[in-house]
Amino acid sequence: METIIICPNCHNQLQGTPCSAVYRCQFCKAKISVEKCETVPKGPLSFRWTTKLYGSGSLCSTSDQKPKPMMFSTSGHQPKKAFLCGVSYQKKKHKLKGTVNDVNRMKSLLVDKFCFPENAILVLTEEQSDPNLTPTKKNIQKALSWLVEDCKSGDSLVFYFSGHGLRQPDFSQDEIDGYDETICPSDFMTAGMIFDNEINTTIVKPLKKGAKLHAIVDACHSGTILDLEHVYNSKQKRWVNNKPPSGVSKSTNGGLAISLSACADDQLAADTSAFTGNEMTGVLTFLLVQTIAENPNITYGDLLDKIHEKIVQANKHGCLNAPFLNKLFRRKLLQECQLSSSKEFDVDKEVFKL
Repeated sequence: METIIICPNCHNQLQGTPCSAVYRCQFCKAKISVEKCETVPKGPLSFRWTTKLYGSGSLCSTSDQKPKPMMFSTSGHQPKKAFLCGVSYQKKKHKLKGTVNDVNRMKSLLVDKFCFPENAILVLTEEQSDPNLTPTKKNIQKALSWLVEDCKSGDSLVFYFSGHGLRQPDFSQDEIDGYDETICPSDFMTAGMIFDNEINTTIVKPLKKGAKLHAIVDACHSGTILDLEHVYNSKQKRWVNNKPPSGVSKSTNGGLAISLSACADDQLAADTSAFTGNEMTGVLTFLLVQTIAENPNITYGDLLDKIHEKIVQANKHGCLNAPFLNKLFRRKLLQECQLSSSKEFDVDKEVFKL
């Protein structure tokens, strides 16, 4: 029999002997003392921390199974839950400077405007000291699973990503345009990218009836990054079918998934300081947060229109300050925010709400 202990510092599960006095976390190396043994029921973990000389910890029920590392946990069920990921690609040629700023903006929006509890928001960035909270492929995959874990009717879930996005040839006939879209973790050069098919399987398909997921992806080639079956055409003002030619289902388990992406699948998304004057930021993230602050009860349709208007206005002044991007884009932003959904809805009546 093994005892599972949850480290209060990094929230990973440890192994130990029942009711031992002191443990050391093999992940963050913190010393943990346990004052009390508790039985934790099946389902979402709930903790009661106790404090002693070396720190604090909670002793969970014994188990014959080897515990899996757990990087984040909440006390009981959370009806509002978010996973925010910003990848800077530190010390790489393809480094991004605005992703942490993007994550901070999005977190403030969730907490201040949409009343998300801070303890229900998981943030992965390279600037964090805990290796379990850096945006590696493995950690992002775990966080995506955590986001939809035990989701229920009435839940509001948010997945946010700021970083690089790429596209790869599709050989399974899942894509109308013949390409899979991907997001790039911090270690994608060695561990690989995360494909839209995997994202759909992990956070779209498990959505139960009455649950809602919003994905906001500020990355290149991110138009259909969730592989949702309906894409809104802003110019024609109508929904367009995006179901896979292969016939495979990309739908939810009764819930609603909505994605706002920085650009179409064949476009690039920019990182710029044009809107702030000093700090770098993703165009979609900055304009989304700004537009919602200016229009608290804005509809999805008006949100798309206003973001487009702000980009057009910025282009009149030449908003790209990087020489390479200036040459590539001719000093203009050539990205159009994309809306996709698992179900069609009236974008001119439905208010944007997380």
